[in-house]
Order: sequence, then structure tokens, then C-alpha cells
Amino acid sequence: MNAKERFLYWKENIPSSDPLAAELSAMENDEAAVGERFYQEIAFGTAGLRGVYGAGTACMNAYTVGRATQGIAEYILQSGEDISRGVVLAYDCRYHSQEFAFAAAEIFAGNGIKSFIFPSMRPTPELSFAIRRTGALSGINMTASHNPKEYNGYKVYWEDGAQISGAVADGMSAAIGKLDFFGAVKKEDFETAKEKGMIVLLGEEMDRAYLDFVLGMAQRSPEEIDFDVPLVYTPLHGAGAVPMGIVMKERGFTNVSYVAEQMIEDPEFSTVGYPNPEDPRGFAMAEKLGAEVGAEVLIATDPDADRMAIEVRDPEGRYQFLNGNQTGALLIAYMAESQSVRGILPEKSVMVKSIVTGDLGKSICEKYGIRVVEALTGFKNICGRIPEMEKEGYTCFFAYEESIGCAPSPEVRDKDGICAGMLIAEMAGYYRKKGKSLLDALEDIYKEFGYYGEVHTSLVLEGIPGKERIARIMDHFRKEYGDVDHMEETPEGVTVIWEVPGGEGLLEYGLVKTIDYIDGYKDIPASNVLKFIFDDGSWFAMRPSGTEPKLKFYVYSVQDLKEDAQERAQELHDAVMEEVESVE
Repeated sequence: MNAKERFLYWKENIPSSDPLAAELSAMENDEAAVGERFYQEIAFGTAGLRGVYGAGTACMNAYTVGRATQGIAEYILQSGEDISRGVVLAYDCRYHSQEFAFAAAEIFAGNGIKSFIFPSMRPTPELSFAIRRTGALSGINMTASHNPKEYNGYKVYWEDGAQISGAVADGMSAAIGKLDFFGAVKKEDFETAKEKGMIVLLGEEMDRAYLDFVLGMAQRSPEEIDFDVPLVYTPLHGAGAVPMGIVMKERGFTNVSYVAEQMIEDPEFSTVGYPNPEDPRGFAMAEKLGAEVGAEVLIATDPDADRMAIEVRDPEGRYQFLNGNQTGALLIAYMAESQSVRGILPEKSVMVKSIVTGDLGKSICEKYGIRVVEALTGFKNICGRIPEMEKEGYTCFFAYEESIGCAPSPEVRDKDGICAGMLIAEMAGYYRKKGKSLLDALEDIYKEFGYYGEVHTSLVLEGIPGKERIARIMDHFRKEYGDVDHMEETPEGVTVIWEVPGGEGLLEYGLVKTIDYIDGYKDIPASNVLKFIFDDGSWFAMRPSGTEPKLKFYVYSVQDLKEDAQERAQELHDAVMEEVESVE
């Protein structure tokens, strides 16, 4: 069916009492709106289903969520696994999140599959933890993470506590694709299913287990930490409010201030707009409170508390935002040194990072003998490498990506903003006792491993025209530079460049190698990503986002001087964007 046919089919099948019916009637004569809502079916991307809430096959609504849940139930029933293990369900503060979670529990019950569900919002890392703790077969969190308020989402996990990928994702997607949006769903009333034991409420016991895990991640003894370090925390209206407050108190921090207005559950995100701590504008209220109380570090988590970001007060009293590469490097260096000093760093440790994450964390790991492996962007791919590393006898020391997400322990197979926030607070107290700030600690890292300059850009191109232009841009860079290959890495890990070809465009800046992941590369699966490496070790990557209408660019350079590193990264960024603009 085309978009118009899908629209008419939905209009015929949605009851007039459903608010979505009025939405469909309003767009009936708007060809562009019909095209946007029905040109495709919402599909699993980097983090499962995610889209704007509303009527349409490309949107999040009761019908797309119901169909997905029924398909997952049928996949589980056909998997040959023990279905008595059940499924864990959670949700965040967004509009319809609780509705979707409770409906999913009813659908699983209707298919004879038990659900463990939280009675109120919980952070994504606790869901991942709960899957492994209960021994469940799968899990779903109804959340759009850091997206604007118009969005909702559906993160799906498997028994290892990581987001689905590979054969499981493909199998679920195929099962969902066979179903109609109407009439295929089997449901049992929530209260009836609860009485039968098919829906089980999780609560204090699971919360306590997760909090104990986080507190158990302490890296240093109390004697080494200044617990009076002044801190500010904001959950940006989301699920981090309760657990982070408990963790900070029980870990012993005595000088934590909370952004009261943002500790309130609010699906409008009325005080922040875009609830993404990766955007420094999200720290506005935290900065105001920080200035009032003299906070040295500001900590923010996103609505489902998987992402965590920080700002640090500089010597002039201003707050400086640290990006994901910088925060990751600080945590890696702190944890590696702490565990090495204490003699608890596993002999076979591994760190996992995404292919678009900078190399500073890798350099630190090499110092401590920690193996580094890469994965495609997204924590379903990053944490998806943990089980295979464990089969080789490795312990995952740390996993992260540049977009302020990290997993400090393999106990949680997703980004864990609660655990990361606790470690940041501990690290701030540890360095404060030594007379240093986190900026001082970061400067020490740069002095040892080189200064890393970076520029990240996202080109927002919405709708069908945007999707088509993104494809043209990717095709242009493949056509122009896809054959550049004048560099190799020896089995000993030594990089050898045998020619710098020169020429126009990116060749003018010393491009020596292009890596195209479209068909896979080494042990990295296929993905629409391009990476360009230059003769001085600088590189940039580009990829379409899996969850948003964006084309993302990541530019990196490492030099002996800070100014040179940033200047080189900016130079390459400007050259790339100039070429991008030439593609209509």
C-alpha cells in the first residue's frame, strides 16, 4: 500500500471514539501530512522504536505499540525459550509511556507470557539490571530517552540485559512485519492478569538491589574522598530524581543541591524544552543554582537517566561543559588507576567504544593493558559486544560513546547515568582532597596523552526530502573518496602510510584512507557509516542518525598543543561542511 492507501485503511479501522480518529480527519486533505505519517512503517532503529506521538504508521501510538508487542510475544513463543521467565517492563515520564507499558503487560498476558512491571517510572539502567536479576527473557522500556516532548519510544532488550541486535532483532522485526495493525493483538485485562500472577509488580526489593549495585561500584575508600565537595544535580524532570538522591545520600555526600523545579515529573519538560544533557543549554537552571551554592560540579541525567553529562567550574567561576569523550576519558583514567592501585583490575580487561568515539580513552586503556574493541554506534551494539568478549575470558571494564553515555560495569548492559553520576561525584571528591578540580585532572590526561580537538555537527533534514538529501550526500562522499586507501595497520598495531596522494577536496588536507562500513569492516557489522583518516592521525566520520532526521559528523584531531588540535579539527570540519553544502 502507498501512503494514501494506508491512511484510508487506518481511517476505516480506528473507532470514532479514539482521539486519533479526529487527527486523521484533520489531515485528510493534507497530502504532505498524510505522506509524512504514512510513507513508511515505524521500524527498529538504533534504540528500537522511536517517533513522534500521533496517528500514522510512522508514529508512536497504541496501534504501532500494540502490533510491536504482539510481534515480540509471538517471537518469544516461537523461540523455544522458557517463556515462564517472563518479560520486564518499565517506563519514563512521557505522555503515554505508562499507558503503553500497561498495555504491553496486558498483551503479553494475553499470549500467556508473564510480565514484571514497575508501578511508576524507573531509569533505563534499572530495567537492564532487573532483566538479569529476575532471569527474564526480555525487557521493554517505554521511553524516548533525550528526545523532545513530542516523541515517545520503545526500547527492547534480550536476556543479556542489552538492547536487541542481530538475529534477535531481525526475528522480532520479521514477526512484527507479518501482523496487521488492527485485530491481531491478544490482550487480557490488567487486574485479571495480575490476580492470575501473569502480571507481577516490581518495587522496593528490585530498587534496593539496583542501588546496592551502584553503591558497590565505589572505586576509593571513604578516607580518600572529600564528601563535602559542593555538587548540583538535575534529572531534567525524569526518572533519575529518586535513585540519584538516595545514592548521593547513602554514599555519604553532604553538600549536594538539587534543582527543585526539575525534580518534578513533567512530560512537558517545561523548564528545559529539549531534555538532553548533551546540550549545554539544559544546564541553565543547574548553573544558576550552582552559582548560588558554589558548586564545583553540575550533574544532569536525561528523562530515562541513561545519559549523564557534567559541567565543571573553572578558575574564573564559569561552568565549562565536558563532552562525552572528555567525561569518558576522566572516568576511564580514574577507574583504571583506582583498580590498578587496589590490585583489582582484571588481568583480561576490555573497553568497548563506538567507531565514532574519540581515541583518548583508547590511549589511556593501552597504558593499563586494557584491550580496546569497537562497535557500531548505539549501546545495543556497544553492549552487544560484552557477551562475546566474556566468551573469550574478558571482563568488560568500561563501555562508552561520545554522546555522553557510558556503562561503568557489565552488570548493566546499557548506559547508566545513575552509576556514572555517583562515580563523577566520587571522582570530584577524590581530586578535591588532592587540591585539584576535574579540569585539572583532565589537563593532566591531555599532557600525558596529547590534546584532542573535536567538532561535532548534526545536519537536520526532516521528512522525505531530507531523507533523500542525506542519501545523496552519503553517495557523493562514497563516489569522491571511496577508493582512497594509502594506509594500513600492521599486526603489531603500527600504522604505516605509504603515500599521501594529494589532490582536491579532502585530498588537499592529507586524506590517506577511507573506511566504508556499508558492507561491514573487519569485525564491525554493516552500517551506513563513512570514516576518513588523514596523514596526521586526524579523522572524521559521518552517518545518518538511527533515531532522528539528522546526518551526523564527528571530527577529531590530536596534537601536542591544545590550540593546534582544535584548529586542525575546525579546519577539517569547515572543509567537510563546505563540500556537504555543494550537494543539493
